[in-house]
Amino acid sequence: MSIQNRLKGISRRDLFKVAGRYGMSSTLLAAGGAGGVMSLANLANAAETTYDKRFTKEAKHTFKFGASGFNARNLLIERAGALEFCRDLESRTDGEIRIEFIGDNQICGQTSCVEKCQQGIVDFYAASTQNSAGGAPYLNVLDYAYMFRNRADQYHFLYSPASQALLREPYEKRHGLKLLFSHAELRGIQLGLAWEDKPTVTSVEQLAGTKNRVTGTQLGRIAMEAMNLNPVPVAWEETLDGLKQGLIDGAETWASAVAYANMSPVVSQSVHLNFFCGTEATSMNASVFDGLSGDLQDAVMESSYWAQTHVQAANEAALVKTVGQSDPMLPGTIFAENNVRNAFLSDEEIKKAEMMCSPEFQPQLWEQWRERLNGWSGGRDTYQEIYDEVRTIDGDTKPENVEPRRWWKS
Repeated sequence: MSIQNRLKGISRRDLFKVAGRYGMSSTLLAAGGAGGVMSLANLANAAETTYDKRFTKEAKHTFKFGASGFNARNLLIERAGALEFCRDLESRTDGEIRIEFIGDNQICGQTSCVEKCQQGIVDFYAASTQNSAGGAPYLNVLDYAYMFRNRADQYHFLYSPASQALLREPYEKRHGLKLLFSHAELRGIQLGLAWEDKPTVTSVEQLAGTKNRVTGTQLGRIAMEAMNLNPVPVAWEETLDGLKQGLIDGAETWASAVAYANMSPVVSQSVHLNFFCGTEATSMNASVFDGLSGDLQDAVMESSYWAQTHVQAANEAALVKTVGQSDPMLPGTIFAENNVRNAFLSDEEIKKAEMMCSPEFQPQLWEQWRERLNGWSGGRDTYQEIYDEVRTIDGDTKPENVEPRRWWKS
């Protein structure tokens, strides 16, 4: 059950009253660990117990975790693992590390969290790698069109030792940040209410000429332009109003982002183009990590591994049972309750879109960025090596069946 459902009987005012007494981190951790719908009294008791447990002894390190738009009512719609990581790391280190979780854009937003973490204002941050690419351009390496066939490919790469040389080490060396774990979805076009009475989209040609919000990723723009999807930079926080007012036709994002950000009431069709990554990742300031003792560094990595395995299972379940990304759609899901139609394109249409925009079929579109990313990675052919690595598993592998591995160990 999501935090949203657990807290549905508690007003925002009462929630902040409890948080004011026991701290937002203890309140969120208490709610996230509960087993059912909570009353105000249950929440207060759980928050008190969590607070007492967390503050039994003085911490050696107290860190700030900035989590963009996540708040108490949406953290378990999109299962990005942030709270689970905090809870596990505090427990694993027996309170030597304590984390103050600051979400709901209170300390940083989708595009600013990366810079706040680089500056040391926060020690950990969670935001999409695509929005973070403005401040950490190497993250574009995940965004070559159709490099990943499906979510299984994404999880396989996140667990793979190959991700060290192709993603994590250049990201840390160039931007001073350590990527710990990530959720995995693929992006499509989320159409606004102007498409409510139109037929369900079955081909990319039907989207030609539409105007669509794009994230901070430079590579995402290349693919959108090649498919005539007219990318328009719109801040994540302003996307809802843009869709509501008809300023844009759609938004380039993924299904659970629509659900957790309360965009579902203004989205009519979720078109699953699956053309590049939607990865809500948690990273850490590398200097802060390096300043920890060896045993605490090990704990951070083990908690990251645990969080990654949790996200892999939990988000796959939430996509079907909470969000409604399935055909047929389960009743009671967010998409079902808001009349959001899933537009799943055929394999033939996905191949057609791939041929329009991917480096495999349109290499000239990607030359400049590919050369840049290859240089930042120490001369590796980033696209080809990631492309080849993820195809070491069968294309029909289910995401929940990808083998977890400790990627930092050979």
